[in-house]
Amino acid sequence: MSPYLKKDKVCLENVQRRAQRVVKGLKKLPYETRLKRLGLYSLERRRLCGVVIETFKILTVKERIDPSIFFQLADGTTGEHSLKLFKSRCCKTIRQNFFSLVYCE
Repeated sequence: MSPYLKKDKVCLENVQRRAQRVVKGLKKLPYETRLKRLGLYSLERRRLCGVVIETFKILTVKERIDPSIFFQLADGTTGEHSLKLFKSRCCKTIRQNFFSLVYCE
């Protein structure tokens, strides 16, 4: 489960920042420079990549999950690819941050 509260994201990112400081020779470098030298991305970007990959697997039926459970495909009149997703409106914050709605824009 990916956190959606800003305070939770900051807390996790701080753990990664502290862990990087123990690497010899990187302690005084800025955070972004340490990420580049270690070949890492921020936790937010890694979570986004994971969600995009999992969404693709579900939509192309590489996972044994029915795509209609999580996603609703947009109608075919857009002239774009066949996997374009429809994003429904939500009233509840918890539903807005649900897996199938967060990254389908």
